Formats: sequence, structure tokens, C-alpha cells
Amino acid sequence: MKKLFSSILFMILCVSLFAGGQKETDAAANSMAASSQPKEIQFWFSFSDDKRSGWIKDLAADWNASHTEYKIVAEQKGSYRETLQAAVLASRQSVAPHLVHVFEVGSQLAFDSGIFEPIGNIGSFDTSDYIQPVLNYYTLNGTVNSIPFNSSSPILYINEDMMIQAGLDPKNPPETFEEIIAACEKAKAAGVTEAGLGFNLHGWFYEQWLAEQGAPIVNNGNGRDGRATETMLDSKESKIIFNFIKELNDKGFYKYTGKLEDWGGSDAIFQEGKVMFHITSTADLGNISTAIDDRFQMGTGRLPIPGSSKRNGVVIGGASVWLTKGHPMDEMEAARDFILFLTNTENMMDWHKMTGYYPVRNSSIEKLEQEGWFTEAPTRTIAFTQLLETESNMATAGGLMGTFGDTRTIVEEAIQKVLNGADVDASIEQAKTLADLKLSEYNKNF
Repeated sequence: MKKLFSSILFMILCVSLFAGGQKETDAAANSMAASSQPKEIQFWFSFSDDKRSGWIKDLAADWNASHTEYKIVAEQKGSYRETLQAAVLASRQSVAPHLVHVFEVGSQLAFDSGIFEPIGNIGSFDTSDYIQPVLNYYTLNGTVNSIPFNSSSPILYINEDMMIQAGLDPKNPPETFEEIIAACEKAKAAGVTEAGLGFNLHGWFYEQWLAEQGAPIVNNGNGRDGRATETMLDSKESKIIFNFIKELNDKGFYKYTGKLEDWGGSDAIFQEGKVMFHITSTADLGNISTAIDDRFQMGTGRLPIPGSSKRNGVVIGGASVWLTKGHPMDEMEAARDFILFLTNTENMMDWHKMTGYYPVRNSSIEKLEQEGWFTEAPTRTIAFTQLLETESNMATAGGLMGTFGDTRTIVEEAIQKVLNGADVDASIEQAKTLADLKLSEYNKNF
């Protein structure tokens, strides 16, 4: 019996030892397999169209092919506002992506959220090649907070065929509010039935016209000398803009779809030959040129400004890429390196050619000039001229406030009231009161 018991015990011990050894072997194998997998770097971006989102994913694949330790996972997350909101929520749940695509007027909100690490704090890298007016926008408190990516500004699009029909010179497009109205009046008198100016009813254009006049949208140095506590919507420069839009509309020259922020609808009005002049982003140059095809000859000009103002320059629109906190330093450095790759000289040249966005690097512009790009695509030249002539000051650096999105909507609704017959001064005063209240409520959090 003792021998039988000893034999059984021996067998149990052998099985146990074998099983234990097998578990250790399996665990070691699993650990080795896990360590051989690249670390994922999550990048949330906002472009929903196949062209731009595909370009980002292709570049991520290129980067991944030469980096075995890390893998960029690029994901379209929603609109600009939705992407930022999702990132803040994910951070609170400790599952934040490494990189987030943030629109320019979301910069103060992104900064205040506390979830982002200024990219200028992650090692040393050269920012001198980035176009200065672009870099200025994303420099807060003397530190580069994010890397500029898709940058743009508004320009004037021209139906040259209509200008010729009206007896106007398309090579000398109007450059002031007054010249726009005079050109429309002359075209109408010449029988051009679609004489007029179209632009999407969006606060971005209002902000550009403030900057061109050297005027801030908020106090405290446009929010850059200190936290903004009051909007400047009732300034004389603001009233000039409102009155220009009112005059255009009263004379039957302003054309839009009736909706707020209707980029596509506004572009369609111009593309279909239903307006002589159109104002929209440089980023739309590629798409609009393709849509027009051979229906008419398109030209471009600088953004028209008030005739009483010296041209000060434009504010950068678009978005940049921010880096979230809380990740291992090696992953943060890899994330930074990917964004520097995404925005390198050659990639930014390709990006500009495909879309019309500025390439954000001086070296990209130099190479484009050397290869004769601006001779091949003359409509692109004016955008760079306008940007490079921009004065660097608090107005063109762009305003900072945590309620910028709300303020844009408030301004748009105020302009729409004026289009529907409301008094300019009363509409502006109501808008300022509401915008200041929103800003005050926001600032109570800090």
C-alpha cells in the first residue's frame, strides 16, 4: 500500500511540476510576444473626406514601415469640436490618445483643459523653419504648444469671365470693401445678372477683417498678455464690418445659402457661376478648381479690406496637433517625431499641392518656387504673398479665449439679424452682452 501511495504521490508531483513549468514557459512566451509588438501611438484627427484622411493614413503607414518599435494608429474622430471634447473625456478616463488635431480657436480651451503637454517641452527640436505668422498663433506664454499642420487664410476668388463681361480688369481685382461694391454696381449696370459677392456666414471672416484693421477681438492684448475678460465686438472696426455686409445685402450683392457656416453651399454658388466674387479659405483652392473645370476662368486676389485701413495681415486658420500628457516619455517622443515627419518639407509640399493649405514651412515654399510650382498654379501665389506680408502683432497672432466657439456663433447670429433688417448697433450690443456673459462664466473656472 505504501509503495502504491508513494507511486501516486510521485506521479502527482511530476504532473504538478510539469504543469507549473509549462505555465512559466507559456507566460514567458506570452511576455516575449507582447514585447515584440510595437507600441501604439494614437492620433485623432478631424478630416472626414477621403482625400485628406487618406493622405494622413498613408503617411502614418510610411512612418510605421521604418519604425518597428512604434505604430501610429490614425483615426478620424469627428468634427474639430467633437474631437477636442472626446480627447478631454478620454483623458479623464485615462485612455487619452497621444496626438489630437485641434482647431485654431480651440487653442485656449485646449490649454485650459490641462490635458496637453506643450510640445516645446518634449526635447529640443528646431522650429525656425516654420512660417512665423503660423507658429505665432500656436505659441502661448512663450512656448510652442502644438505643431502647425493644416493652415489657411481667406482670399478672394474671382469669376474672370464675368469681370471681363462687366468691363473690369480681372488682373486688378478689387482690394477694398468700397471697390467690391463699385465693381458689383458696374457689373450690374453692364447687364451681369450675377454680379455680387458670396461668402459663407462664418465668424472666421469677421475675425480676419478685425485683424486686417489691427483690431483685437478681446481685451488684454487679444488674450495674449493675460486671460481675456471682455470681447471687443462693439469696436469701431467691428461696426465697419457689420455695415459693409449690410450695404452689400441692401444693394442685393451679398449671396449665401441662408445657413450659418455652410462652406459647401457657399462654394457651390461660386462654382455654378452664380456670383462674380467669392471669399473662402485657401484650403479650398484644389477642390474649387476641380469643381469649376472649364466652366469659367477662375482668378484669385487678396482678401478685400476696409478702404480706411492700412493692410495689417491675416490670422492663421485651420488646426494644429497637440500632445497629451500621461504617456511614457518614449511614446511622447515618438508621437512628436511623427508630427515632425508629417509636417516635414517634402510632405508639406505635397499637402499644399493636393489641398491648397499653406505648407507651413519656409523650406517648402522655397522648393515650390524652385520647381516652378507658382508658375504652373498662379492662383496659389496670392495666398503666400498675403501671408508673408502679414505684420506680426497681437491682432494677427489671433485672439485667445475659452469661449471662442460660442463667440463665433453669437457673431454669426448677430450678422444674420442685420441681414434680416435689424439695427447694426443694437445687434452688436446684444452680441457683446451675450459673448461677455459666456466669457465671464467660463473664466469662473480659473
